[in-house]
Amino acid sequence: MALQLKRRKRRELFALGNEAVAEGALLAGCTFYAGYPITPSTEIMEVMAARLPRMEDGVFIQMEDEIASMGAAIGASLAGRKAMTATSGPGFSLMQEHIGYACMVEAPLVIVNVMRGGPSTGLPTCPAQGDVQMARWGTHGDHPIIVLSASNVQECLEMTVTAFNYAEKYRTPVILLIDEVTAHTREKIIVPHAEELEIISRVEPTVPPEWFKPYADTVRGVPAMPAIGSGYRMHVTGLTHDVMGYPTQRPDEVKDMMLRLFRKIDQFYGDIQLTDSFALDDAEVAVIAYGSVARSAHLAVEQARERGAKAGLLTLKTLFPFPRPAVETLARRCSILVVPEMNMGQMSREVKRVNNGHARVRTINRVDGQIITPSEILKMLL
Repeated sequence: MALQLKRRKRRELFALGNEAVAEGALLAGCTFYAGYPITPSTEIMEVMAARLPRMEDGVFIQMEDEIASMGAAIGASLAGRKAMTATSGPGFSLMQEHIGYACMVEAPLVIVNVMRGGPSTGLPTCPAQGDVQMARWGTHGDHPIIVLSASNVQECLEMTVTAFNYAEKYRTPVILLIDEVTAHTREKIIVPHAEELEIISRVEPTVPPEWFKPYADTVRGVPAMPAIGSGYRMHVTGLTHDVMGYPTQRPDEVKDMMLRLFRKIDQFYGDIQLTDSFALDDAEVAVIAYGSVARSAHLAVEQARERGAKAGLLTLKTLFPFPRPAVETLARRCSILVVPEMNMGQMSREVKRVNNGHARVRTINRVDGQIITPSEILKMLL
C-alpha cells in the first residue's frame, strides 16, 4: 500500500466532502471498509467499493446493517488492518454498543458520521449537528473518545488522515463528525503525495511471544498491538480485564485498567485538541463554531470587521476532548462568545461549562433542516 501511494502523482480534483473522506482514508492506509448505505454518507461507501477491490490487499464488504459493520471493522482492526466504516444518525445509534466494545478492547478504527436531522428517521437529506453529544456519550460506561470535525472539503481529506493517525497512535476508535452540507459540497481539493503526510501505524510488540502482555501499561499508556494470527496470544473481551486480557473483578486491576484508558488520551491533550483561529488577536466578540457553520461564521466575521466590529472566529476541529484551553483563553479576553450550531445547543453547553462566568455566551440555533447563514451570525455580532 505504501509503495502504491508513493507512485501517485500529486493531483487536484473536484470532489464532494464524502469523496474527500474516502481519499483521505486511502492515503492514511485504510485497507478495510465495512458498511451499510445510508443518506447522506453513501458516497463514502461508493468510493471505497470502487477503489478497495482494485488494491492488492484491499477489502470492501457491504454488511447487513450498521451493527454488523462495526463488528467487522473491529475484527479487521484486531487482525492488523486499518479499518473504517461510515454512517449517519440512525446507523450511528445502532453502532453504539460496538463503539463501547472497541473502546474496551482498544481497537483502532475510524467511524465517520455524516450528520442529518433527527431524531429517528428525521430529515434524511437535510443538515444538522445533533449528534455531537451522542458522539461523546453515546455508548454506556466511562470511556475516553476522540471526536473530530471538518468544515470544508479539503479538511475532510486532512481530518480523515488525522483520525486514522490518532486511532493508531492512541489505540482507540476515532469518530469524524461532518454535516450534510460539508459532505455534499463540491470543491477543488489537493490530494498530496503520501510522502508529504505523516502516516502513523500502531506499535507492534518487540518482545518474544512468551513475554508478551497484551494490555501492559507503558509510558504513553498505549499497549503494543500485534495482529491476531501473528504468533502472539491476545485474549479479547469486552469484560473488564487484567494485563493479560482475562476478565477480572479485582478492584485494583479494574481501577488500573480504567485509569490507563483515560490517561492515554488525557496526557496528550496538546496533540489532540485542534483548533483554527481567525482575526482573534484583538477580538472583543468571538464566534466558536464547527462544521459547515464555521464557514458561515468566517464570512460573518469578515463582514463584521468591515463594519468596524472587533470580531473573531475559533473553529473547532477537535470536538472531544473539548479544547478547553483555547476556549478559556477566549473567555478571558472577549466580552461575548457566540456559539452558532444546527442543534438546540449541544456544543454551547461545553462552552458554558468552561466559561466560568468570564464572558456572556450567546447562542444561535437552528433545527429546521436549514443551514445557519452568515447574515444570521452577522446580526448577532453587530
